Amino acid sequence: MICNVTELARQAPPVPCLASLPNHQRNKHAGETLKYLALDLGDRRVGLAVGSDGTDLVTPAGHLARTKLAQDLTRLLEIAKDRSIEGLVVGMPYSQEGEVGPQAKKVAGFVRALRKKTTMPIYTVDERFTSVEAEGLLRDAGREPSRDKGSIDEAAAALILRRFLESRETEGNDR
Repeated sequence: MICNVTELARQAPPVPCLASLPNHQRNKHAGETLKYLALDLGDRRVGLAVGSDGTDLVTPAGHLARTKLAQDLTRLLEIAKDRSIEGLVVGMPYSQEGEVGPQAKKVAGFVRALRKKTTMPIYTVDERFTSVEAEGLLRDAGREPSRDKGSIDEAAAALILRRFLESRETEGNDR
């Protein structure tokens, strides 16, 4: 597919239309924003959120009940495909001291398994206190998080994605 929009463009060498390129190549060529799916990984549920760099919008996207590792990976990658996700962001639950504890080891194993199933970039972000912050935000909104743990997980995933996007924004300003 060739994109020739103006007379001047017709005289230039043909350029592949960005729509014909895979997402990861399209973004490299056009400076477009990448769309991310954030995961707040727990033993019982995975909280989900979506957002893009270059925008301020991060949206909670529900949660999945955990089953078996292979099924969890398949379902998450199906969701990523359905939503045209181009990168995954996984919250890493370090201890309060910033150390890798038992839960962080579980998440690291999940990330290793996920990397074997996809070529999509996968990023990890320190998620300390996101669940506590999510509970507070839900209470402030007049909701009872103790009655809906899934809402805590998806709100925590949104906070994880917000941290990730803000860190990328800061990195971009340092250059």
